Amino acid sequence: MSISTQALSYVKSISPYVPGKPISELAREMGLPVEGIVKLASNENPLGMSPRARAAVIAALDGLERYPDQFELIRALAEQMGVGQDQVVLGNGSNDVLDLAARVFLAPGRSAVFSQHAFAVYPLATLSTGAECVVAPAKHFGHDLQALRAAIRPDTRLIWIANPNNPTGNFLPYPEVRAFLEAVPKDVVVVLDEAYNDYLPPAERVDSVAWLKDFSNLIITRTFSKIYGLAGLRVGFAVASAELADLMNRVRQPFNLNNLALVAARAALDDHLFVAESYQINRRGMEQIVAGLKRLGLEHIPSHGNFVTFAVSAGAVVNQKLLQQGVIVRPIGGYGLPNHLRVTIGLETENARFLTALEKSL
Repeated sequence: MSISTQALSYVKSISPYVPGKPISELAREMGLPVEGIVKLASNENPLGMSPRARAAVIAALDGLERYPDQFELIRALAEQMGVGQDQVVLGNGSNDVLDLAARVFLAPGRSAVFSQHAFAVYPLATLSTGAECVVAPAKHFGHDLQALRAAIRPDTRLIWIANPNNPTGNFLPYPEVRAFLEAVPKDVVVVLDEAYNDYLPPAERVDSVAWLKDFSNLIITRTFSKIYGLAGLRVGFAVASAELADLMNRVRQPFNLNNLALVAARAALDDHLFVAESYQINRRGMEQIVAGLKRLGLEHIPSHGNFVTFAVSAGAVVNQKLLQQGVIVRPIGGYGLPNHLRVTIGLETENARFLTALEKSL
């Protein structure tokens, strides 16, 4: 008898998360030089990490024999967002805080609701607790708030909403999100995942954190992996009522962020020039890639993030041809979109390289 028969059945039913293909892996598979490969698969910042964050990491190398202290980063985040320090929960990437929310509110006999084509971590976090996934049909590849509301069951304890959504890039206007929150039963927690919030044009942004005063069942999550360029250091956070934050901190690992991640994130918060440059490069790159897709006659889903999802027949074949040319994008068949690929916005030269390779692949 295999020892795996003793594992929880709902754990064995989980399909592991598949990340974007690393550059080193493609180099080994195709025999390509690492420096000749362009990775546009994982929504990383093409500028790299914030210069202030890099300097902070170097300065912190001498203190790695000490256990981490989260105080300074929590204080800075609380001050920036206008909340109490007891309302901030840090995570090893925003995936970690999503998992914390699931562990607090989900269990066998309970359910969580999320949209078709939503972030893959939502079903993973849900299933890992033994809870049931309730998938609401998408609308134009994005969240349908009416469908999400209709999907709520008596055993539903959590709703996952990404805004903007990954991997499709759809954006829900904030007045609609607030109206949805007002309609959700007060005993159902809503996790509003704003990982790509920093890429929204200023006219579309709303201080959603201010809503915490009105909705005791709201958890907002954000990340340093995208516009701050710290994906490899894994820093995310949640803001919620002090009551919810306290519950999440009860199941959080004591030292879930390392010293380098903490100082890098704290420094990155103050690197406003880097954030502004990252935003502008993303806007220009988005225009470049969308124009290229239109020139090639390919439809795309309008995106509010740092990536574009586009339709292409025989997506797996086209993806393989791109890989052979040293260009890595993201197949999203696992999201129910087998005839779509997702490409991250890169530097101007990287975007051009992608479009040239895509044209050859077609």
